[in-house]
Amino acid sequence: MNIFQLPRGRAQLRQVLAGSGDVIKIADVTKALAVSRTEAAKRLARWREQGWLRRVGAGAYVPAAIDTLGSERVLDDAWVLVPALFAPAYIAGRTAAEHWDLTEQIFKDIVVVTGQAIRERHQTRQGFEFTLKHLKPEKIFGTKPIWRHSTKVPVSDVHRTIIDMLDEPALGGGIQQVSDCLDVYFKRSDRSDQKLIEYGDQLGNGAVIKRLGFLAEGRDDSAALIELCRARLTAGNAKLDPALNCKRLISRWRLLIPPSWAPGAID
Repeated sequence: MNIFQLPRGRAQLRQVLAGSGDVIKIADVTKALAVSRTEAAKRLARWREQGWLRRVGAGAYVPAAIDTLGSERVLDDAWVLVPALFAPAYIAGRTAAEHWDLTEQIFKDIVVVTGQAIRERHQTRQGFEFTLKHLKPEKIFGTKPIWRHSTKVPVSDVHRTIIDMLDEPALGGGIQQVSDCLDVYFKRSDRSDQKLIEYGDQLGNGAVIKRLGFLAEGRDDSAALIELCRARLTAGNAKLDPALNCKRLISRWRLLIPPSWAPGAID
């Protein structure tokens, strides 16, 4: 059907769809139709009421179906929602680990670190499950943009992925999963001990360095990394994984570990 044969409102929506990304925002309407933000918001709400759009977040919409004015876009990729719903934000933890081939495990949820304040850590949006972690915006660094369809989505680079999982092992699926990912990381050609230390320093959580130094013991070519970690040990004891019953103290790392973890380790 020719655009000029469509009713005016639907013709305008088609014009907006042609110029927008995977997620349609108020700014897309103001640009495409040269209208005010107030008018753009009203038109988006009207198209939603008419069944042409679905609201996915504040001022964010997607086509309701594949036959929406000939649009071939359907929401089949949760990643494209991240910039629209959680910015400043990036894909992190076990989701990023899967992306960078640090693990072969497939996880159902999408882990997102966001600078926004969050009320609920686990959220379901448009049928997709998100696990969220709040971080101050100035602590958001070490990311790379990845194109998903027509949306550019920030993802933690491989080094920041490791640091984030050491910062909060739950983001990696637990400390054993984090340790397995670290094994894979140490064998990669783009391994960078200096980058790990740099990111750890920048993040500013002493527990990260303690966990990294402890887990690096016994791994190939890790002597220099271990010394860098020792030089940065902070006061106080941390847990290897806060989700586990950590009672055994490894005093050289000021780290509490589960009794069953690494039984050959000598304090």
